[in-house]
Amino acid sequence: MGAPRPPEPERAAEVRRRFGEEARAERPDLAALCLLVGAAGDGTLDEAGEDAAQIELDRLAGQVPFRPGGAASWAEALAELLGGRHGFHGSPGDYGRLESSFLHEVLRRRRGLPILLSVVWMEVARRAGAPVYGVALPGHFVVGFGPPEEQVLADPFNAGRVLTGGDAELLVQGTTGATLDPAMLEPAAPLDVVQRVLNNIRAWAAARPERTDVSLWAVELSLLLPSHSARLRHEHAQLLVRRGDYLRGAAELDAYADVVSAVDEPAADRVRGQARAARAMLN
Repeated sequence: MGAPRPPEPERAAEVRRRFGEEARAERPDLAALCLLVGAAGDGTLDEAGEDAAQIELDRLAGQVPFRPGGAASWAEALAELLGGRHGFHGSPGDYGRLESSFLHEVLRRRRGLPILLSVVWMEVARRAGAPVYGVALPGHFVVGFGPPEEQVLADPFNAGRVLTGGDAELLVQGTTGATLDPAMLEPAAPLDVVQRVLNNIRAWAAARPERTDVSLWAVELSLLLPSHSARLRHEHAQLLVRRGDYLRGAAELDAYADVVSAVDEPAADRVRGQARAARAMLN
């Protein structure tokens, strides 16, 4: 079985509309946004499926035992429930699967990337009343419990193992070679989590040139986030051209060139040349 395929155009447009609205809400719903990412990439996920995933998160939260204690008690309770009883964890093979970035599939398979498993941990713990948040360590997303002075880190990819002593330092060094900066332990905002999920999907598709369909919808969702890199517009335009949508791609290239010209006119000229080349493909 191959990777999931995006939905039909009408459904895809509706998913993008809802994603844009949720991304601009006063308090964006992380689970809803992650489910809409899944709906953009998996045509089998409808609104009933999204609701079922939210209900599953509620059900799991209802199984969290009452732990009147500090951050460590919450971390242990979630590891016992999600990592132990329900078997949520990850493995190296999960990095090669697109489904590992889809929340509904992670809930079904009990497997996924560190960041999606962390979303499960966060959403279940939040519903149960835990002081929980995401921690975007370079190369490996984890969750944190409690205030900074009592922070306890857990690694959902490793079934919720509580990180002690220099574990976080070793994780960062092992994935990036960098040293741990205290700023890396700050809570990650929901939209930053979603952007990182989309970046992972774009990286998955970039390694598979035949899946420009995945690159396209991931970039289009990224462009709907309130804050994004201007270079995403260039990437979007290039994807349109690669997929044969030459006129729309050329228009996007010209629009990007207008933005770039304010700071780098030679670069803007190169992009305008790309736009002309794209229009010439129609002849």
